[in-house]
Amino acid sequence: MKDFMKFTLATVVGIIVSTVVLFFLSILVFFNAVASSSSEATISDQSVLMLDLNGTLMERSQDNPFNQLMGGEFQVYGLEDILASIRKAKENDKIEGIYLQPTMLGANFASLEEIRQALQDFKESGKWVVAYGDYYTQGLYYLSSVADKVLLNPEGTIEWRGLAAQPVFFKKLLEKIGVEMQVFKVGTYKSAVEPYTATEMSAANREQMESFLGSTWQTMLADVAQSRGIAADRLHTLADGELIMAPAQRYVESGLADTLIYKNDVRNYLKRRMGIDEDDHLSVVGLSEMMSVGSNKPKDKSGHIVAVYYAEGEIVNESYDPLQQEMVIDGKQVIADLRDLAEDDDVKAVVLRINSPGGSAYASEQIWKAVTDLKARKPVIVSMGDYAASGGYYIACNADTIVAQPTTLTGSIGIFGMVPNAEGLTQKLGLDFDVVKTNTYSAFGNATGRLNEGERAIMQQMVNRGYDLFLSRCSDGRGIAKEELDKVAQGRVWTGTTAKELGLVDVLGGIDTALQIAVEKAGVEHYTLMSYPAPKSFFELLTESNPGNYIRSCILGDKLGTLYKQVQMLNRVERCDRLQARMPFDLNMQ
Repeated sequence: MKDFMKFTLATVVGIIVSTVVLFFLSILVFFNAVASSSSEATISDQSVLMLDLNGTLMERSQDNPFNQLMGGEFQVYGLEDILASIRKAKENDKIEGIYLQPTMLGANFASLEEIRQALQDFKESGKWVVAYGDYYTQGLYYLSSVADKVLLNPEGTIEWRGLAAQPVFFKKLLEKIGVEMQVFKVGTYKSAVEPYTATEMSAANREQMESFLGSTWQTMLADVAQSRGIAADRLHTLADGELIMAPAQRYVESGLADTLIYKNDVRNYLKRRMGIDEDDHLSVVGLSEMMSVGSNKPKDKSGHIVAVYYAEGEIVNESYDPLQQEMVIDGKQVIADLRDLAEDDDVKAVVLRINSPGGSAYASEQIWKAVTDLKARKPVIVSMGDYAASGGYYIACNADTIVAQPTTLTGSIGIFGMVPNAEGLTQKLGLDFDVVKTNTYSAFGNATGRLNEGERAIMQQMVNRGYDLFLSRCSDGRGIAKEELDKVAQGRVWTGTTAKELGLVDVLGGIDTALQIAVEKAGVEHYTLMSYPAPKSFFELLTESNPGNYIRSCILGDKLGTLYKQVQMLNRVERCDRLQARMPFDLNMQ
């Protein structure tokens, strides 16, 4: 008994001490964040903006009070911040150029394309961009190729080999644990269910993957060819193996790089370019500093607002932990936010920025209604990010104008439903079930056995109705006859380039293009640009989050690496709504 009391007391004391330590560390992090955010950086003459990209890219960054406590080096960049910083650097007379140092960035091609376009716009002001890398991944080389000069370590490498997609299949894993996924879908190309039911891509899925990979690759070839002055055919030939693991000098000879130089010598290279003596100081401005610099444009006094609303991640019908590593589109929250924007008379137009592979069909329908209500009161322009597919396209289809990047993945108009059958698992565990029912379908949907013929018919009818509704929403929103739209729907994924040809997208471009259209449609000359929803405050993050979930995700992410997404996907299956409007969970494109 004495040992038990000692153990209990020690546990209680440990919890109290840990709580107190966490509290004071949180206070320190809070005041450090306040101090850093309240001061505006001063930029010296002849400065360089340095974009040191080493981490992962999201639409918007969110300060995390536990990052410093975890001691991780994991950096999350906001695309919104990077684009704004490049724009400010273009306007600031003290910034002479941008030094791009892409180390390793978890980003998809449409986001890289957006940054690339911003850098191209920066160059058109007469300023320069220089990129340096020890090792350029293919995506980061695509980004860096827009630079005036591409510098490479004398022992470095440029990855240039073409595109591939390698989806992961779980059918055999599920069979081993005794779980069968009972699938109901509409759409020949609706391949999101294949990881659970097959061990390889279907012919239809392979066809659509070859199509959008080919379209994305052609965009990359055209952009790099224009920037580097190399014929697209030659670039395609180089990707067939000529440069894989080649000596660094070959990248210069082929025209992909300009100069071989060690990282330690880059600072003097920049000084020479700027006409600064090597003994003099080079003023380098970081991303965070640039973000704190005010715009040179005079403040607007009209009171007019053009809003950018960010919707990123899987579409769900419930609230989420704001500290989780993967963003979600919380249907209930989005509906409330869009209603507020509709009722705010100062908001003259809304750009809905969507970066989503879809998700809950029910939540997508509810958000569609909120977008429709918003559109009835003011212009709504959709700007598509890396993905705006399936449910992501559902919530976009009724906008006044849809803008997408050429490499955006969109479309995937289709519906599916999944009901797990864990009968094999229960047998392995030695569990038996019996049932007493008052009606024929009283036990419908339980996971302890296969659905009978009547239950399967009910599920398929529900999926068919969901697809018909989805098709109707897109037909009405895009002004395309339902029968014609069905031919390009069927769950098929398209790139932005092809989607524009099919009428699913109106304009090719980034968020700046969408903003220009929104301002024109709003008919305002002066306005203030505002982003929504507002970032969570420090205390909101603390009170609305479960630190245990965050710590667990950090540990799993560190241990599982690239498999983390797949594990999370399996974990979400049981919590998903029965009807899903989404593209494959993870295309694994590279």
